[in-house]
Amino acid sequence: MRELTEKSANLIAAIDVGTNSFHMIIASVDQRGVLTIKRREKEMVRLGSSGGDMKKITNDAIQRAVETLKRFSEIAKSENAIIRAVATSATREAENQNEFIEIVKKETGIDIEIISGIEEGRLIYKGVSHALPIDTLKALIIDIGGGSTETIIGHKGELKYVNSAKLGAIRLTKQFFPDGNASEERIQQCREYIKGDWTPVLKRLIECGFEIVIGTAGTIYNLAVMSLAMKGAPIPDILNGMTVPREDLLAVIEKVIAAKTNEERAKLPGIDLKRTDIILAGALILDSAIKNLNIQKLLISSYSLREGVLYDKIEKIKAFREWRSLSHLRYESVINICRKYQVDLKHSNHVAKLSIRLFDSLQSIFNLTDYDRELLESASLMHDMGYFISQDQHHKHSYYIIYNSTLPGFTNSETEIIANIARYHRKSHPKPKHENFKLLTPEKQRIVKILAGMLRIAEGSDRRQTQAVTDYKISINSKTIEIGFIYDKNKIYPDIELWGALRRKLLLEEITKRDVVVKILNNH
Repeated sequence: MRELTEKSANLIAAIDVGTNSFHMIIASVDQRGVLTIKRREKEMVRLGSSGGDMKKITNDAIQRAVETLKRFSEIAKSENAIIRAVATSATREAENQNEFIEIVKKETGIDIEIISGIEEGRLIYKGVSHALPIDTLKALIIDIGGGSTETIIGHKGELKYVNSAKLGAIRLTKQFFPDGNASEERIQQCREYIKGDWTPVLKRLIECGFEIVIGTAGTIYNLAVMSLAMKGAPIPDILNGMTVPREDLLAVIEKVIAAKTNEERAKLPGIDLKRTDIILAGALILDSAIKNLNIQKLLISSYSLREGVLYDKIEKIKAFREWRSLSHLRYESVINICRKYQVDLKHSNHVAKLSIRLFDSLQSIFNLTDYDRELLESASLMHDMGYFISQDQHHKHSYYIIYNSTLPGFTNSETEIIANIARYHRKSHPKPKHENFKLLTPEKQRIVKILAGMLRIAEGSDRRQTQAVTDYKISINSKTIEIGFIYDKNKIYPDIELWGALRRKLLLEEITKRDVVVKILNNH
């Protein structure tokens, strides 16, 4: 995601680093929002392989992932496409996720962003809503993946409900059908597990209500193909917009359940042979949804997470190119949480303005991107959030609140960086012994230090929260960064603000290896 301002590329390569399969779509989007697909790639990698929490990505799986992503990267580069890669349940649950991400970065050059289940649901809805005319309908979307199942209710472009359940085709296969054999007892145990885990979610979906049900992702797509094959109907190249009746889906599911071994399932008409071992678990999840939600028909979408990632990337690039600011969704996410925790927005907006002034002046020194600018702006707006808990140690409380919040439009990695920047806006500098800082990759640590160094000075410059310092005049040479306070002579003389900024300049000095000189300019 660090290529947001790259203007040389007209194409976006969106990569879905899934639990079962890796997908890449290379496409462009015109001004009307029409997607023109240049290329699609898919590889079954099987990144996740656990029946419970996916605590570790194995070395073999990492190697398969690297080989696939190396190929994806080469293809994207040959098309001059900007890459955005997101990872889902297998990676977000793995204890060695940082190791995996660093290896991928080193071997392929690809930055993987880990997204939460809620963010995954939002992106799926964005993808599906561009594939089907559902804006005016209250739509339920079901996406059965390898590690999780997302259920989303959206209406007129807004999310009404999102859930990510740890019910996936690979996860349940490993737990209940590890050898491929499906006895009646195992099937019943799997059904009861799905029911026990999913009942509160299904209840909430019924309470929210929906007018149409859409199925997406590999399991549902393959079951739809099988429904056609079992009737001897022709199978189109693209199933997008196809409606599958309840009775057809239940008939397919019964056939899958009746096949007790992988060998028997492989003989079922229309089955994707690469899904032979996991189709049963996926079918049981869909069976539960159909029966408990009284689904009468399922509309198939060929767009899902990867297309949502692509449209989201386009929107972010557009926001930066046209307004050089946070996208609407991300800004609303930040402002909403600021209001929730009673942040003084007059002060935080002013600190954000001064932080960005520093960023724009120092950007070239650190080779920073507009992506980093957005992280700083977000952290600046939220830096005082911890006051909601207590004034004492409020910077640490800010970290806790941000890190544990759901911020639509932000990935887990972005939220973690923003939380750390806010954490270090005062008091201690980032230290290797700090648990929150130690968990970051070296590159993320570097970004946190740089951006926190800027935020500290900006926060000190509004010490009394009166916005007395209206702007900076900044000059830079090889030895010095000079920050001159421009102030409103009709307001308070900013001597306390000068004191505040001088107290907090050391981190920026350490990072830039330059003396930071802060002074009040003579206003005429």
